[in-house]
Amino acid sequence: MLLNDELFFQYQRCPRRAYLDVWGDAEKQDPQTDFLRKLQQDTIAHRLSVLSLLSYHQPQYPRHDVAAGAQATLELMQQGVDMIYSGVLLAEHYGDFTLTGTPDLLIKYPGNSVFGDWCYLPAEIKLSKRPKLDYQIAVAFHAYLLSLTQNFLPDVGFLFLRSRRNYPVNLEQRLPQMHERLNECIEMLRRRQEPEVFISRHPCSNCRWYSSCYQVASEGCHLSLIPGITPNRYAKLKVLNITTLEALAKVEPADLAEEPEFPESIPEQLVLQAKAFIENKAFVTPAAFFLSGEDLPTAPVEMYFDIEAEPELNLFFLHGVLVVNRLTDTQQFYPFFAKTPADEGVIWEEFLELVWQYPTAPIYHFCEFEAQTIKQLARRYHTPANRWLPLLSRCVDIHERITRTTILPVESYSLKSLARWMGFQWRNSQGNGAQCVCWYDEWLKTGNRDYLTAIEQYNEDDCRATYLIKDWLVKFLQDSSTENLIRAGL
Repeated sequence: MLLNDELFFQYQRCPRRAYLDVWGDAEKQDPQTDFLRKLQQDTIAHRLSVLSLLSYHQPQYPRHDVAAGAQATLELMQQGVDMIYSGVLLAEHYGDFTLTGTPDLLIKYPGNSVFGDWCYLPAEIKLSKRPKLDYQIAVAFHAYLLSLTQNFLPDVGFLFLRSRRNYPVNLEQRLPQMHERLNECIEMLRRRQEPEVFISRHPCSNCRWYSSCYQVASEGCHLSLIPGITPNRYAKLKVLNITTLEALAKVEPADLAEEPEFPESIPEQLVLQAKAFIENKAFVTPAAFFLSGEDLPTAPVEMYFDIEAEPELNLFFLHGVLVVNRLTDTQQFYPFFAKTPADEGVIWEEFLELVWQYPTAPIYHFCEFEAQTIKQLARRYHTPANRWLPLLSRCVDIHERITRTTILPVESYSLKSLARWMGFQWRNSQGNGAQCVCWYDEWLKTGNRDYLTAIEQYNEDDCRATYLIKDWLVKFLQDSSTENLIRAGL
């Protein structure tokens, strides 16, 4: 069986994905999203930008002929060229497997190999700003294949990242980890063992097998669908023979508190979360009784704030603000849109002008991003402290308030999951933050106002969803407080 570097890379991120890539029904894959397509384009652009600074040779061989590619690469190494782009490495006898890899770069370096007084070091070009472990393991995999070709094992490889051109990878440290994972991957493929499903929100949402895996998890009420269940916590629960919602709901939190995987209030939260799912009911947490009016203010005028950003450009291109006037029972949405990246500073000032028209209005947002962005833009544009610093005390993070005070029968405490559970629907069901990045990219390329309209509509819906969640939370906590007083006979 052939095991290439791409399959091994996917195994590191998710064994189940690697299994499905080999044995799964390709017709069950989700269509490629615009965001993944853009990510591929950005990856290619980054690779080309790095290559434009280098002088290299590239082996020539018939497409998909791995053996011919390996031979052409070997010939370049024997010639002692300084750098090889997209060379092919081959190991035909790793047990009953053939290993193959295509490192982005092979770099000539002094050393004693079968070629003479030179050897080659592997390097990978990655779009990431960080030297993630799976990237380093990929370099180690290529270093191992390279050692079989040149009869010399390098002690260092490199990652060419966005933030740093030549991050060194310590191969003495990474090679043992690589071999351990490689052997696990081979064993899975040899035995054709389908790994258990585990839904992790962020990485899984970008996988084309997501719908297939989610269906398996949903039909089996898998514990990974419960917020707070991490892979390590799930592994511990399995050791404790707690593998169903019913079993988790019956656990005494004190029993879990003895395990290091379940610190502080986590045991109580997980048990209550399981009960919420089983009963399809919302619960208040003890922290709710310490929530003050300042923590969740209701004011004559309230503002609901949401930002859209393009991380690749380090650009905040839309500030959306929904102004709710409870005195006049009116609502007005204000989209401050940077129609070009150069307009970022302009819309920042427009946002400041609006929020200071209502100097006492609380500014509701969902998660910390908006408050952090206020700080970042203030630094970027040298905004006087009196124009931005007081805004931070007006910011109210609804995500923090609702996760601190409630347990809900939802699979995620994201804005979409919560608002949809409360009955809210986005006008564009396909819209999300990643899609907005793609739409903005298309807006800049084409000037088609349909993309601008789609972004503004999605952002407005985010603001209105935040408004809905805030009002729901206020009413739920008030009703819960009243119910407790009635039970107490007060």
